[in-house]
Amino acid sequence: MLKVAQKSGSILLHKKVEKVIKMIYGYARVSTQRQDLADQIEKLKQENCQQIFSEKYTGTTTKRPKFDQLLKTVKAGDTICVVKLDRFARNTQEALETMQYLRDRKVTLKSLDIGVIDNSAIGNLTFQIFLAFAQFERDLIVSRTQEGKAYAKKHDPTFHEGRPRKFSKEQIQLAYELWQKGENHRLIEKKTGISIATQKRRFKELEAKQLLENQQKEQA
Repeated sequence: MLKVAQKSGSILLHKKVEKVIKMIYGYARVSTQRQDLADQIEKLKQENCQQIFSEKYTGTTTKRPKFDQLLKTVKAGDTICVVKLDRFARNTQEALETMQYLRDRKVTLKSLDIGVIDNSAIGNLTFQIFLAFAQFERDLIVSRTQEGKAYAKKHDPTFHEGRPRKFSKEQIQLAYELWQKGENHRLIEKKTGISIATQKRRFKELEAKQLLENQQKEQA
C-alpha cells in the first residue's frame, strides 16, 4: 500500500511495509501412552522451534488432533520440524499426501533424519525419491499378493479369494457329516444357520480337497 504525503511543494511516497514473520513449528509424537516425549521436544527446541505441538498416538485411534491443528496453523513461509519422518506420518502414502499438501502451501518440512523438503531443487529431488519409493512399495505388495494367490489356487482347492468366510472349516465339516447321514439341506440350514447355497458350495470344495488328498496318498 502506498501513502501520498506532500511536503514543501514535493510529493513523498511512503510505502507501508508489512513484515511477514516466518514461524518454525515442531511436532513430536509417540506411539504409546508409556513412551516419553521429552527427548523429541528437547531436540526440537535445539532447532529453534518457536511452538511445539505434541501428542501420544496409539493404535486404537487414527485421530491426531494436535497434528490437524498444526496443519491449520501453518502458513506460507513457515517450517514444520520433526525428529524423524515416521513421527510426521504413519506410512509412506500418508507422508507423500501431507508433503504435497505442505508444498502446495509453500510450507517447508524439515526432518532431522533426512533433511529439508521444500520447493527447492534438492527438496524436489527428495520428494521425487519418496514418490518412486512409494510406487515401488505398492508394486511390491501387489506382486507378492498375486504370487501368494497363485500358489494358494494351485495347492489349496479350498482357497477362497475375497472376504473372510463366515463359517469355519469345523462348522462346514459338521454340516457335511449331517448331509452324509441323509439329512437334507433345508434341515441342516435350520440346525446350523448355514444357507443352502453355502452348503452346496462348501461341500463341493470339501469333496475336492478330500479327492486331492486321496490322490496324493495313492501316489506316495
